[in-house]
Amino acid sequence: MRVPLSWLREYVDLPAGESGRDVQEKLVGVGLEVETVEQLGADLKGPLVVGQVLTIEELEGFKKPIRFCTVDVGQANGTGEPQEIVCGARNFAVGDKVVVVLPGAVLPGGFAISARKTYGKKSHGMICSGDELGMGDDGSGGIIVLPPEHEVGTDAIELLELVDEVLDIAVTPDRGYCLSMRGVARETATAYGLPLRDPALIDVPAPNAHGYPVKVSDPAGCDRFTARTVTGLNPEAHSPIWLKRRLQKAGMRPISLAVDITNYVMLELGQPLHAYDRSLVEGTIGVRRAEQGEKITTLDGAKRVLDAEDLVITDDRGPIGLAGVMGGAHTEIADAAPDPETGEVKGTTDVVIEAAHFDQLAIARTSRRHKLSSEASRRFERGVDPEATSAAAQRTVDLLVLLAGGTAEAGVTEVIAPSAPRTITIPADHPDKVAGVAYGRETVVRRLQQVGCDVYGQDSLTVTVPSWRPDLTDPNDLAEEVIRLEGYENLPSTLPSPPAGLGLTERQRTHRRVGRALAGAGYVEALSYPFIGEQVFDELLLEADDPNRRVVKLVNPLSDEEPALRTTLLPGLLAALRRNDSRGSHDLALFETGTVFHPREEQRTAVRLPVDRRPTEEELAGLDAALPYQWRNVAVVLTGAREQAGWWGKGRPADWADAVEAARVVARETGVELTVRQGQYGPWHPGRCAELVIEADGAEKVVGYAGELHPRVIKALGLPARTCAMELELDALVTDEVLQAPRISTFPVATQDVALVVDADVPSVEVERALREGAGELLESLRLFDVFTGEQLGEGKKSLAYALRFRAADRTLTVDEASAARDAAAALAGERTGAVVRGA
Repeated sequence: MRVPLSWLREYVDLPAGESGRDVQEKLVGVGLEVETVEQLGADLKGPLVVGQVLTIEELEGFKKPIRFCTVDVGQANGTGEPQEIVCGARNFAVGDKVVVVLPGAVLPGGFAISARKTYGKKSHGMICSGDELGMGDDGSGGIIVLPPEHEVGTDAIELLELVDEVLDIAVTPDRGYCLSMRGVARETATAYGLPLRDPALIDVPAPNAHGYPVKVSDPAGCDRFTARTVTGLNPEAHSPIWLKRRLQKAGMRPISLAVDITNYVMLELGQPLHAYDRSLVEGTIGVRRAEQGEKITTLDGAKRVLDAEDLVITDDRGPIGLAGVMGGAHTEIADAAPDPETGEVKGTTDVVIEAAHFDQLAIARTSRRHKLSSEASRRFERGVDPEATSAAAQRTVDLLVLLAGGTAEAGVTEVIAPSAPRTITIPADHPDKVAGVAYGRETVVRRLQQVGCDVYGQDSLTVTVPSWRPDLTDPNDLAEEVIRLEGYENLPSTLPSPPAGLGLTERQRTHRRVGRALAGAGYVEALSYPFIGEQVFDELLLEADDPNRRVVKLVNPLSDEEPALRTTLLPGLLAALRRNDSRGSHDLALFETGTVFHPREEQRTAVRLPVDRRPTEEELAGLDAALPYQWRNVAVVLTGAREQAGWWGKGRPADWADAVEAARVVARETGVELTVRQGQYGPWHPGRCAELVIEADGAEKVVGYAGELHPRVIKALGLPARTCAMELELDALVTDEVLQAPRISTFPVATQDVALVVDADVPSVEVERALREGAGELLESLRLFDVFTGEQLGEGKKSLAYALRFRAADRTLTVDEASAARDAAAALAGERTGAVVRGA
């Protein structure tokens, strides 16, 4: 983000003598990476003035067009006589106002100007282009032509704001609000302890029913959309010098007035905007996901094929823009141009202004998918203030009315998805503990308020995060804000302590990975005591000879009602679920990884180990032999809604398939292939119970069960209806060997689908096993995506549809190879299970 110091001073009253280097030091102190401070016009020396072209003589006989001009520069040359200048540019005419540098001046780069003879004439100075003055590209492709209202002889250095300082800030991904003058000004005001004039605090009319029609079909992708209309724009209106110069200093090229204004407001407030030519928009503006294969031509002229995950802006014809990335060419603002028949200057006169807030991930993925990065996508990826849309739209409207002579229509459209401010609870001394510095509550509150937070409470603070800081999500983020504003340089230096031990074993790392994976799948970890009462086995419907009924009893239990060590994790987890449900939390998904205990066949008494020396290996082995068998299990329980209902959809209740999927999540983290087949065991519903099997030492081993709990178990334990659970012997899946990452082929995948008709009592796992074996080594993955029964299949039949993905490690597969592998898989499935390819 390039920040002109002159622009920054509009929002913060910096001390008069403060230089860019001083501001750089302050901003670095509060955590912004100011890479450079560019001194614009540092070596520029006048006279540099406004001149008016009086005459132009075309010089002949040279390899390129040359013009000999006389220019009125007023009294700037000391005589008042016209200045004779040789120039090769062609984009100006007699009567135009231009920028003239006179002999004695020095241009950027140390280029001294003097009178000299060239092309047979003597040139007394230069008519300047933007590049020659260090302004950058102004879009003209030649000489700077000024608006006619500027007087001859005016100092062009001041007029063009050629002397300034520009701070170049490397904005990190978590500080997206600093991709705007508003954000940098806020940090500057905080660093200096000065008040901020927030440019977003402007009067905005309330939304009404008369605005341009907008329909948002994907509120998750676009939670706020503001539309405003301005009519009667003067197509010949040009961006004023101050607007062009601010865009140039910020690193953007002026294009046209309407586009320049939207870019200017984006730089000012951080809110990307887009202006549509109203005459080219047909019907309602919509926001939705693209249909797979839809096409759009973007403003850069590229024709793009859209993905179903792309968020698009549409009208009645289809997509007119890639949301948050780039607009479409079909509704582009038209440049002013004379009509070839009438000579009347025509261009866009009516515009619709869009200011919206889009989902960060959706925009980031679209930008990368199409290899299309823009100033808008760069901001949306890092987080844009959703509350700034209406202010940005109003600011754009105001500038269009002021600079282009337009009229703002009274209609205001705002489509807003319901949301609540994000609040974080943090102990008042949490930043003290993180930093090792006693800041005190008042300092913590003051610093959080400076970044825009609302803070309430005494020892425990309730902090409401400002809308422009999506990066503040937990107490440590708030602690970081306090620490950086108080100064990282003020933190005490403490040498790190050497690590104790050799770190975690591979088995311990796997246990932690499993916990993180389940947490990522939406489960909350619940830790329970490892004690149970034996009556729970009756409630769980365990058979009288079930191994889990054999328990290790404690001599001195904490409670007489729970005198035994657990042999299953379910009692503790189900008790936690029941307790939370009784307190009003009805949508629950809990998990636990913990040790279970089973007695040994032979009871031994442990020997007392010596304390004056290290025990021998034999003594330690004797101690281990006296302890019960112990291994780690993992279990989940869930009830209520697995996916919440709301404006985004109806939601979905948790069912047995979610419990099975939890087992698959665990298996994926351990790298073990898990077979799921129909089973029946104790607490699970006989028709909704899956048996979980692995292959160990060449033989199958049942390692757990998953599914919906039996209604009698639910009634006995007082659980919500349709409660589901899964328990798995985790240590049977975990080894001490380091998992090897699979080799990833760089060749494309070939997908084949096959639908097989089998008897209704044939387990899908048997069909899947046959398909895997029959497909051979080219099969990368196999997924059952549809189960169908109906009269057309016949009584007692079902159709299983599978998606097979084939990929070779050394070549691109042909259609024939993939089809042959699919046919071989179907043939083996038919041989083993009687499966018949549907439709064959």
